Amino acid sequence: MTRDLFDQVERMEAVLGQMLRETADIKRNIKSLIEENKRLSIENQQLRKLLKTSAVTVRAELAAAGLAEETSADRRDEESHVHVGEGYDNLARLYNEGFHICNVYYGHLRTEGDCLFCLSFLHK
Repeated sequence: MTRDLFDQVERMEAVLGQMLRETADIKRNIKSLIEENKRLSIENQQLRKLLKTSAVTVRAELAAAGLAEETSADRRDEESHVHVGEGYDNLARLYNEGFHICNVYYGHLRTEGDCLFCLSFLHK
């Protein structure tokens, strides 16, 4: 009787251990899917933004077809200023959306609140 009870507890323990391992696997898969979904959402958002920007640029170029062109130096200065600001804004947005932007965990989903590495990177 006692031996049967002990064997039954051991079997339950093995089953629970297996269930725990399967639960951990499912949890990892869910986390991976959430990260992928977030990345794809961000990529989709960026592509929409790029499409809008391209459409506005094309319209502006068509409207200004008869006007004098800017000098190449003016365009370079304007482009470099825009890209630096956009890069910082994109990193800040990624961080605010829950992703690491630091070199240690870049691109991984932040699961435990703020990251000191990311914050120090943002404040440089």
